[in-house]
Amino acid sequence: MRRPSERAVGWRQAQAPVQAASARVRRFTPAQRWVHRATATLMAVCVLTAGCLYLPFLAQLVGRRALMVTVHEWSGLLLPVPLLLGLASRALRADLTRLNRYGPHDRRWLRSALRRGSDRPAGKFNAGQKLYAAWLAGAVLVMAGTGLLMWFTHLAPLLWRTGATFVHDWLALALIVVIAGHVWRAYGDPEARRGMRTGTVDAAWARREHPLWEPERDGESKRRAG
Repeated sequence: MRRPSERAVGWRQAQAPVQAASARVRRFTPAQRWVHRATATLMAVCVLTAGCLYLPFLAQLVGRRALMVTVHEWSGLLLPVPLLLGLASRALRADLTRLNRYGPHDRRWLRSALRRGSDRPAGKFNAGQKLYAAWLAGAVLVMAGTGLLMWFTHLAPLLWRTGATFVHDWLALALIVVIAGHVWRAYGDPEARRGMRTGTVDAAWARREHPLWEPERDGESKRRAG
């Protein structure tokens, strides 16, 4: 039998670390990515139509205020629908459990982030992503409630509707700022965007940014096997 040459053996050994570094890890299923894209689309429609209703130069440019009001109202009401449909996915339900579970490593991550340190332990989701998801879920519920009071004027007295309008408008501004920060952070992390676009991420990136995620995956695999 012909033995491989030393050059071929050396080439394989040199390529092994490269192949290991380029390994991909499954991060999101198609259902999870669909929920994210559908929710992001509806949120973008809400924001754009709100701009057409509140900013004079956009209102004059687009016109058709009645249509903008209708699109804004229905896109807001439909906003929770992708998530509700996505609950049929076991992977999505597991991720929601992760997002709602905090541990000591999350406090370490937040302290390190505030001090711009590098010690940021995280599982599949870091503490910043957990806080963003919780805040966004609460904000959407408040926006839906106040929007309904503004839409159906017979549901509450004038004082309540005035308060609902105040909360709705200022929370909308806060939402725009927070979502802009989320998009900015995503823009600065191409691998995170690739994970949401394709469903997989580089294994080296996963170990660096989410070092506690691999033990989580191993534990889940053992539970499924058991």
